[in-house]
Amino acid sequence: MQFDLSAVETGTFVFIGTLVFAMLIVGFMMTAAFLAMVLVGLGRFAWFVVAGTLLGLVHAINHLWDRLVHHASTVEIPGDFQGQPAPSTGTYPRVALRDS
Repeated sequence: MQFDLSAVETGTFVFIGTLVFAMLIVGFMMTAAFLAMVLVGLGRFAWFVVAGTLLGLVHAINHLWDRLVHHASTVEIPGDFQGQPAPSTGTYPRVALRDS
């Protein structure tokens, strides 16, 4: 027995064509939604990487600054500064200021 398409009604062709078109649209929308989720996930991952890197950089700078200030506070300045003549006020001793 042979299948003859001329025996199929036009309404059936329209119905099958509509289903095929609907399946194409559903496939396109599912693909677009999946790609959107992937892009959002990659953006969020990139944000966490950048934020973590910047946070680590700030902590490293703070740590190095604390070490520098601690080292500077332990350094002893050798000797006292000698007084130097001032143009109109006589002599005055210079004062070495340290972080307290």
